[in-house]
Amino acid sequence: MTFDSFSPREVSELVSNAGTHKGHTRLDKVFLSSVSAGCLLAFACGTALSTNATPWFQDNAAGLIRTISALVFPYGLCMIILTGADLCTGSFMFTTAAALQRRLPWWRMLTHWGVTFLGNLAGSLFVAVLILGYGNVFSTEPFKSAVISFATKKQVLPDFHMVFLRGIGCNWLVCLACFFGMQGRDLASKVIGIWWPTFAFVSLGLDHVVANMTFIPLAIWLGAPHISVGLYIWKGIIPTLLGNILGGGLFCGTYYWYIYLLEWNAFPLYRLKQNGDSSPSNQVTAKEGDIEASAGVTDSGST
Repeated sequence: MTFDSFSPREVSELVSNAGTHKGHTRLDKVFLSSVSAGCLLAFACGTALSTNATPWFQDNAAGLIRTISALVFPYGLCMIILTGADLCTGSFMFTTAAALQRRLPWWRMLTHWGVTFLGNLAGSLFVAVLILGYGNVFSTEPFKSAVISFATKKQVLPDFHMVFLRGIGCNWLVCLACFFGMQGRDLASKVIGIWWPTFAFVSLGLDHVVANMTFIPLAIWLGAPHISVGLYIWKGIIPTLLGNILGGGLFCGTYYWYIYLLEWNAFPLYRLKQNGDSSPSNQVTAKEGDIEASAGVTDSGST
């Protein structure tokens, strides 16, 4: 059996190259790409909430229905990664690796974080308010109660430090999904690689700052009694964002840079065709400007 995939060290190089490319992209493009990512993830959040709106399962098999919901949610991250959109949580890994490899200035890294965060927020609110909110997608029962109950469990019940720790675990897994999404060379491998770490964080109920940009504002829109904008900022953004930065930037970006790239120079990445022919005509070098964080490298050398 053969596996058509990059090695972990090669993926770490791709991650660093992708972070370099993303960090030097024009900010207007970064913002629009981030808006797209926020919109796409908001659709998946809506699907997760709809799946959870099952009163009998919530009362009798809450773990099972959360697992089923977690199985469908990853399509959102698949759409984001495969279209090359910018998610701030993925940026925490990509640009950190690039900055540590001295391919990207730290100020550009932080700028990219800020622009992607704002773009993700704009896209999430657009879908949450205009499409799901004004569209009355969750205005009837049991969907309305499910949204409010879900947001209450995420915002009102846990303490600040609990949300922070959940944020670390969440983006650790999300960035692993991005890592695996780059490791496979074919579309099916990428989707499978993205799917399971994303499933893991949702099934565990961990906190993702961009997902919360849909979950919590939608609950506020529907009149959740114990959730305010101030509470959302205090417990839905600040601890989750800090945890996501640590989970993606330290546990993935820094870790894989230290293990695979520290003390190593940049090296060419070669893709061999399925037939095992290693002749120069069947080798494609991955160029820094051609690599997006989402799709890896295609047979033509472009993203």
